[in-house]
Amino acid sequence: METVSIVLLFVIGIIIIIKGGDWFVESAVWVAKVTGIPNVIIGATIISIATTLPEQLVSSIATYQGHYDVALGNALGSVICNLGLVLPISLIFSPKQLVSKSLAIKSLFMLMSALILYYFSFDTLITSIEGIVLLLFCGFFLILNIIEVRRDEKALNKKTKDGKISKKMLHRNMLRFLLGALFIVLGARLLVNNGVKLASMLGVSEQIISLTLVAFGTSLPELVTAITSILKKEYGISVGNIIGANILNMLMVVGFSSQLSKGGLELSYQIASFGREVSYFIPQTLYFDLPVAILMISILTLAGIFLKKLNRSLGVALLLTYIAYLTTLITVFI
Repeated sequence: METVSIVLLFVIGIIIIIKGGDWFVESAVWVAKVTGIPNVIIGATIISIATTLPEQLVSSIATYQGHYDVALGNALGSVICNLGLVLPISLIFSPKQLVSKSLAIKSLFMLMSALILYYFSFDTLITSIEGIVLLLFCGFFLILNIIEVRRDEKALNKKTKDGKISKKMLHRNMLRFLLGALFIVLGARLLVNNGVKLASMLGVSEQIISLTLVAFGTSLPELVTAITSILKKEYGISVGNIIGANILNMLMVVGFSSQLSKGGLELSYQIASFGREVSYFIPQTLYFDLPVAILMISILTLAGIFLKKLNRSLGVALLLTYIAYLTTLITVFI
């Protein structure tokens, strides 16, 4: 009976997230069209902050309870899932997208964020001070986006003057936006809590759960946003959202979580087995998860800078990298 209720709540969480994502993207697209703010900026700021709320909540609660593996695994797992699953879906089922200067800068900022996080993790401890530095970089990223919006102020003013916005329409979309964000958070919590219970019944380790099931659960808002954006043909929102969400995961989620722990976020050591006789006790996050995240970010960034476009081939390359990551994770670290 307990198993049935857990599965039921798991499914309800998925349904709530899907509906919330639909309302959320729809209202955000309306804001973009009415104000004249580019979709990429909308995706990298408003939507990415809201879709990162599940990761922030899960990692904060996990840190407060002393489960640092879940906190870090959730943040990094979400970054890897976003790049290896959500973005490929967006690229494979969308037409070729040209890379703007704004998108290229955000990709470079994402790569820089990953390298800074890797540097701070090198001693297997992310201290409170290092967390503050991450939060400062996060604030800098948000300020850059605000400056970018103000550069388009002429277009914004022209749009708002030419288009008549009724109070009814404004209130309706504000309500959809808030309800959508609320549904995403509630749905993700249902999904993660009950998904972890199901995985625990199967005897899967805490870190593996956080890197796979928990990360997938908290990445569902980005996945739903990507699918909804494809259906509504608002492709820039999806890519901008993924990049923005990844930056916030590495800077805001990890940075804030480090403030909730007394001695900082400590990277745990895991057994990596290579065959029956060869095994090592290593910090998995430092030697495996973070390097994979940096590799995938580098592939995306270099493709954007040198090819000047995001296409299906890039999506397939990222998807294959993600499959290889999951395969190694299951065979080596379990």
